[in-house]
Amino acid sequence: MKKIYRFSANQWLPRQPEEVFSFFSDAKNLEALTPPWVKFKILTPLPIDIKEGTLIDYKLKVHGLPIHWRTEITEWNPPHHFVDTQLMGPYTLWHHTHSFSSKDGGTLCSDLVRYRPRGGALINQLFVRRDVDKIFKYRKSQLQKLLSMFELRKLCHCFR
Repeated sequence: MKKIYRFSANQWLPRQPEEVFSFFSDAKNLEALTPPWVKFKILTPLPIDIKEGTLIDYKLKVHGLPIHWRTEITEWNPPHHFVDTQLMGPYTLWHHTHSFSSKDGGTLCSDLVRYRPRGGALINQLFVRRDVDKIFKYRKSQLQKLLSMFELRKLCHCFR
């Protein structure tokens, strides 16, 4: 049996879990959280009504190679957690749990990714682990800024 790797990341955000979950529930925000060098694009027509069983198609580039990626939302429990699982893409396993819990007046966002790259341990060590780490570092740097903009958009929308 091939090894399953784990990646985890945590980030505290100064928003309530319902607001943070709402932000993650809008699929178009995923493009804003993904680094530009990945050339990430959602192919599924927007808006996407995300719930358990929703399929989402993307295209992206990994080290210059074009990839078609399809995920399924396999768990949907607002505002606590959701899981996306790769059905087609660059991994033989990709299972990403997004969790949101109240902490210190805000939300602790936790990500747990279980993955198995094609090519095994060597490919993971040379490329995949570093790529996943860089992508999540970028995402972390974007989240605070984007959630501030998200709140401002909601306020502006109320006054139209």
